[in-house]
Amino acid sequence: MDLHDYKDVAENYDRYLDVMYSQGQDNHEGFQEFYLNLARHFGKGGVVDIACGTGAVLLYLAERGIEVDGTDLSEEMCKVAAAKAEAMGLSLNIYPADMTKFSSGRKYSLAIIARSGFMHLPTQELQIEALCNIREQLTDGGILTFNTFDPWPPMQMQQMQTDPQKDYSLRLEYVNSEGRREKIYNAITYDPYTQQMYGHWKFETYDDEGNVIGERVRPLIMRETYRSEVFLLAKLCGFEVLDIYRGYLGDKEDIRDITTARQYRSNLIWVLRRK
Repeated sequence: MDLHDYKDVAENYDRYLDVMYSQGQDNHEGFQEFYLNLARHFGKGGVVDIACGTGAVLLYLAERGIEVDGTDLSEEMCKVAAAKAEAMGLSLNIYPADMTKFSSGRKYSLAIIARSGFMHLPTQELQIEALCNIREQLTDGGILTFNTFDPWPPMQMQQMQTDPQKDYSLRLEYVNSEGRREKIYNAITYDPYTQQMYGHWKFETYDDEGNVIGERVRPLIMRETYRSEVFLLAKLCGFEVLDIYRGYLGDKEDIRDITTARQYRSNLIWVLRRK
């Protein structure tokens, strides 16, 4: 199992992400509007939000009139997203499925894998399976967008010294769904041979006097993918790279120049077209 498969994580996901983003720990400024613009441009044949999580993108698009379905590997995440949709008066098709196998019985003109969803495919074989399957769910010329992060050698070196069982560092503090103060710690290491970041997140729950009254440890695994790999994966799986954005605020990369990875620690948003 992965971090997001657990009920307690799904129930608190929105709560701790709000804190994470407000503290600037992850550069996601403008991400919902970014995907709305893509949907308005490419999504007239229908949109599918893959790895939709608790619905941050899915519900934002649906509220604004975009025809969109949602799917996620985590059944618990889908349950939270569906409950939120119902509370908003939205009737949406949200279902648990593996992105390497999912099929809703229809085609889409735009597939979105927002934020780090693609990075949760832990092997190159699974990345290929997912891309090939998604291609089959798209209309001719359909668009796929997903994110990667430029692997950063100093961070990789630091993570390689981490014991994923015990070298925890504080990530953030938030208030959980039961109104309790909770701290999140993580211990993440990096394997340069598999390009995998893996380890654990630890959740500590506190009472009103500051005493620890509960602890949960959840596993996490993600794979870092280099820019050159994405070009090869796209070609192998029947896509072409249209655009690469460095963050959600509209800064485009020159797709012919992969050397900019040396200049930026970038959250890259890839836009691929089905050939």
